[in-house]
Amino acid sequence: MIRLHPIAQGFLLLGTIIWSTVLSAQETDSASGLIKAEGWQVVQSTCTECHAALLITQNAGNRAVWESRIRWMQETQGLRLLAVEEEQTILDYLESNYPQKAASRRAVLPAQLMPSNPYEAED
Repeated sequence: MIRLHPIAQGFLLLGTIIWSTVLSAQETDSASGLIKAEGWQVVQSTCTECHAALLITQNAGNRAVWESRIRWMQETQGLRLLAVEEEQTILDYLESNYPQKAASRRAVLPAQLMPSNPYEAED
């Protein structure tokens, strides 16, 4: 068994963690930025007819949210009616690869913890 200096062990561990992160990262399409997973090409060919893929990658939602966005685009933006199988493929892809995110905003501070407003008019 090879014995390594503790610092060398640390670097070896760090290298292993970094390498495993790189290998487990999802592959993205270099042109669109979409995650390459089942259905991505249907999403790319359908959704980027009208808008950039960046609009997809910057958003998130559960299946209902993504479906409501499709309906909104159909009702207001001229998106054609999609074949049932095509829509299901798109929704499966979006739900799996751009899912709903947990809320990232902090809770509102109670009034007693808020600083006084120096510009507030006095009665």
